[in-house]
Amino acid sequence: MNLADLLSDFVTRLQDGDNGAIGIAVALLVVILTILVLLLKGKGNKRQGVLLLGVCDTGKTLMFHKLVFKSDKPLHTVTSISPNSGDYTVPKKNKSLKIYDLPGHERLRHQVLDQFRGLARGIVYVIDSTSLQKDIKEVAEFLYTVLSDPVVLANAPPVLIACNKQDQHLVKGAGFIEKQLQKEMNTLRVTRSAALQQLDGTAGNNNSYLGKRSKDFEFSDLKPMKVQFVECSAVDTSDKDQPGLMEVENWLSTLV
Repeated sequence: MNLADLLSDFVTRLQDGDNGAIGIAVALLVVILTILVLLLKGKGNKRQGVLLLGVCDTGKTLMFHKLVFKSDKPLHTVTSISPNSGDYTVPKKNKSLKIYDLPGHERLRHQVLDQFRGLARGIVYVIDSTSLQKDIKEVAEFLYTVLSDPVVLANAPPVLIACNKQDQHLVKGAGFIEKQLQKEMNTLRVTRSAALQQLDGTAGNNNSYLGKRSKDFEFSDLKPMKVQFVECSAVDTSDKDQPGLMEVENWLSTLV
């Protein structure tokens, strides 16, 4: 008896209500469901990391130390040349996330993004609020690279734009920073699309085009990827009105 005959006989027994055939069918279903659950669980566990990204001197490493080590002591940091990683425990939830502080140096940041992008359950893009107007082109270019990365686009992790160093005087707020970045990202979108078209004539079908083609760039158009802006400061101050990292930690708690 060949396989087709066996299957036909098995189906007939099921239709006739044969207890043995029903038992086999139930066992097979349990095995299949177990395999599916394990596969989905494995896929979810792979993306348990939060990437701290940004250009140099934004305060990423200090933020990393405050989140992971809960250090209240002043920390003197230098530009990171290799990734830092540690576990962040989410308050009141008894769960943890792996935090990756990735180098912001121009020669390293794209390479490490390629290495860690597949681990991202969430992305925190840290901005120096005191120097945005001076550095906006570099900040926007790397942010555009991150958001248009094919792996990031496919996974669509939530993104937090952390407007850091809000403890300083005369800094720009999150609303102003969002508007300025949107203008710069809109310009980048045009220039990058034109460059791709000159190379291979495929800009019209470019999957990394961000936002809607019929309007100026807005972060709200990046769905299903959700981009949120918050004001924060990784530096401890005696001023209770300073934001600290509370909004960052509130956002992290939504990832577990």
